[in-house]
Amino acid sequence: MRPRIVYMGTPEFAVAPLKRLIEEGFDIAGVVTVPDKPSGRGLKMNESDVKKFYLSGSLPGAGIPLLQPVSLRDPRFLEELEALRADLFIVVAFRMLPEAVWRMPKMGTFNLHGSLLPKYRGAAPINWAIIRGEQESGVTTFLIDENIDTGNILMQRRCPITGRETIGTLYEKLMHLGAELVTETVKGLAEGKIQPKPQQGDTTQAPKLTKETGKIQWVCREQSTESMAVSIDRLVRGLSPYPAATATLSNGEKQFDLKVFGVSVVREQPLPDAPDYEPGQIRSDNKTYVHAVCGDGSVLSIDDLQIAGKRRMPVKEFLMGFRNIETYKFI
Repeated sequence: MRPRIVYMGTPEFAVAPLKRLIEEGFDIAGVVTVPDKPSGRGLKMNESDVKKFYLSGSLPGAGIPLLQPVSLRDPRFLEELEALRADLFIVVAFRMLPEAVWRMPKMGTFNLHGSLLPKYRGAAPINWAIIRGEQESGVTTFLIDENIDTGNILMQRRCPITGRETIGTLYEKLMHLGAELVTETVKGLAEGKIQPKPQQGDTTQAPKLTKETGKIQWVCREQSTESMAVSIDRLVRGLSPYPAATATLSNGEKQFDLKVFGVSVVREQPLPDAPDYEPGQIRSDNKTYVHAVCGDGSVLSIDDLQIAGKRRMPVKEFLMGFRNIETYKFI
């Protein structure tokens, strides 16, 4: 049996599984994505990555509908969805579905999530796995229920997190791993070979990222056995290249906002020769490096950055146009 599938998704992460389903010859009855949204100074209407893929002509045949409901509870949308006569709904990085939607298909509705559930339930699982220093991540397919990311697990695949992993590199790995897992899950459900299992183990959360999440903190705010330089390094990697960690340079008169894309740990332990260091204090030769002292005395090298309104650049290039940086500090 090849089930009729309605596929729901929004970002690039959701394109790879849809593409794989098409390559495997599955019957796509319809595609659902978010409405176009205006953005930028000109308020140009932007389409989701899934819609762009749909419009590229990559879907087989003709007449496969694209639905972009403003409300998932709209009676007209529910009627259109019902009319597609799908056996299975697949959700990848979309929106929380009301019960009227996820209960509709006879084979149920499953979601692809970028973590090994029940770890990292929430909106940003890939970022938080790096930020919190996990050694392993993965992808999970699970049946949707009335709560967020709590449904019975169908399948999982594991993926190691390397020492210098960024959200960019891990996202790419999990996107392709997830595409494989979605097709395996559909096949397993169609053949009756998958027995859904309740989630077991410690639960952790992966809340939505905010501007405050990405702001680098140079002052110690809580007791920790871990070096601040190590923690900041993970924060930067967990947000690079997007949305990027942020910092502010100030000399008391001028102030510059930065995006920080790359750092490295110079020293994990407090400086023995600097008992009177200030958090955010900068050390530099004004040619090749910028080192920042963290609140616990550990030291971080700022390697890749971008001043607001300028392009991204390595620190050596940055220093060519920014002299006397030691008169500044990070605040």
